[in-house]
Amino acid sequence: MKGGPLLALGCEGSANKLGIGIISHDPATGQAAVLANLRDTFASPPGTGFLPKDTARHHRAHFVRLAKAALAAAGVADPPSQLACVCYTRGPGMGAPLQSVAVAARALALLWGLPLVGVNHCVGHIEMGREITGAGNPVVLYVSGGNTQVIAYAERRYRIFGETLDIAVGNCLDRFARTLAISNDPAPGYNIELLARKSDGRRLLDLPYAVKGMDCSFSGILTAADLLAAQMKEQEAKVARGEEVKEEDRFTPEDLCFSLQETIFAMLVEITERAMAHVGSNQVLIVGGVGCNERLQEMMGQMAKERGGSVYATDERFCIDNGIMIAHAGLLAFETGFTTPLEDSTCTQRFRTDEVYVKWRD
Repeated sequence: MKGGPLLALGCEGSANKLGIGIISHDPATGQAAVLANLRDTFASPPGTGFLPKDTARHHRAHFVRLAKAALAAAGVADPPSQLACVCYTRGPGMGAPLQSVAVAARALALLWGLPLVGVNHCVGHIEMGREITGAGNPVVLYVSGGNTQVIAYAERRYRIFGETLDIAVGNCLDRFARTLAISNDPAPGYNIELLARKSDGRRLLDLPYAVKGMDCSFSGILTAADLLAAQMKEQEAKVARGEEVKEEDRFTPEDLCFSLQETIFAMLVEITERAMAHVGSNQVLIVGGVGCNERLQEMMGQMAKERGGSVYATDERFCIDNGIMIAHAGLLAFETGFTTPLEDSTCTQRFRTDEVYVKWRD
């Protein structure tokens, strides 16, 4: 709307979450307002992951319904005149789901005659986290199903100080949930967290601790946890056959989930603290789906408190993949004059956080 707040619609679909969000930026006050933030999740059966083709099919099936609902929730009756731009996730993510949402976003931009803005998924998480929490210039721990990075801002780039050397921390948790046939509803990582709480810290099983400088490795930990799960199932089979198993040798799924969380979260806290010391920051912002985990927030909070610092995190509305973060980051870029020409409105599975020129920050 001319002379008033700028509105943007954001489309997210890099993994199994389809999100549509509409945000408002008021140039006069610099304030952002969430007008709509809707999400629909593709959940596969317990013991399975989500395949790209099935996830893309889900996004295509629900996009129009979700977009209409978001427009209604935001009170946007005439998108061509009320919206400033259409934003979409350009990457990183899974190819087929990314492509399905990019095509849909492109169709909306053409239908309404609006400019397109391609957004880096990781930058979307960071900017939404900064907006919601009010964190100024924090060290960012970005932890999700596809990414694990420790990031700090410098010279208009989000610089990656450390990251996973193999699989992401969220992928490690999700794959272990499959090993134990834990439900994917509402999310496997959340269900692991609930099981870990039931352990009450009774038993911490020995798992590899793989920190290499500023980087982490999770594949070996997953293999070790899978072997322990197989050992546990063998114990259960012996008990069912009436064979004796020493009580001190027995452990439960709750113990496994607790041990896995404690080990991998300790690794994340260590590399985050090292980055804080390096850049001289006393703030930590946790973003990404795994950032919802209260135990991770608690462990990070203990570390930050010892350093005289503080931890910032958001709830599941903004931690888990959503459309509003794409709308917010896209509108920040749009306000600096950035748009994505139609012929360049592609998507990519590999799009590094530090590739983005962050023109909207000093």
